[in-house]
Amino acid sequence: MKKLNLIQVNTTAWEEEDFLLVTTLNDEKIKSVVEPLVLAERNDGNVYDNDDLVGELKKQFPNDVILHYTPDAIEILSI
Repeated sequence: MKKLNLIQVNTTAWEEEDFLLVTTLNDEKIKSVVEPLVLAERNDGNVYDNDDLVGELKKQFPNDVILHYTPDAIEILSI
């Protein structure tokens, strides 16, 4: 199995819009898909949400593991 990475993706100034990926993708592959969509929204007004971004990653890299979480969905286990 390929190495899994935990990556926090930030596309806006608002921390609450960040999302987490557990994935076999590296930063470069993620950026190659996400950045054009973010720039299109900033420049042309195209609207996206995080599900759209993750969906496009899964479409572009169907053989990779891509699990999507929001930071508030992370459960903290205190022992």
